[in-house]
Amino acid sequence: MSVVTSTLSVEARTVVGNALQGALVDLVDLGLVAKQVHWNVVGPRFRPVHLQLDEVVDTARQHADTVAERASAIGVSPDGRSATVSKTSGIEEVGDGWIKDGDAVRTLVDALGAVIGRMRERITATAEPDPVSQDILIGLTADLEKHHWMFQAEAH
Repeated sequence: MSVVTSTLSVEARTVVGNALQGALVDLVDLGLVAKQVHWNVVGPRFRPVHLQLDEVVDTARQHADTVAERASAIGVSPDGRSATVSKTSGIEEVGDGWIKDGDAVRTLVDALGAVIGRMRERITATAEPDPVSQDILIGLTADLEKHHWMFQAEAH
């Protein structure tokens, strides 16, 4: 049951809803991964990596809210619960304990790369049924790609 109606067809809403839900889960998990690494990073590049990680957290949280609200606007109930994120995220789990600054950077390069790959699939999937949602996904992917570039530069 949906209490919010949309001008999108049922089929379009299903495709777009799935894309937005997947994006939401990836963004929530990306924020959690970046924060976990942020709390545990150590090494000579601690401070710049620590601060850079918080930028990723801020980006992920801001876009997660936008994606969830877009889902709601088209009549799809967003699900950002921890159990849903745990079961459906495509980001590799981060180990416990301290993480060296170089490993922290590589972890973020990998996590961002995985999320960006799935976001690009969602951009393609939403092109026809809902260019408005596609535009949101394009914008957030551009921000993620900027972080990805910066962490890759940090890794070299």
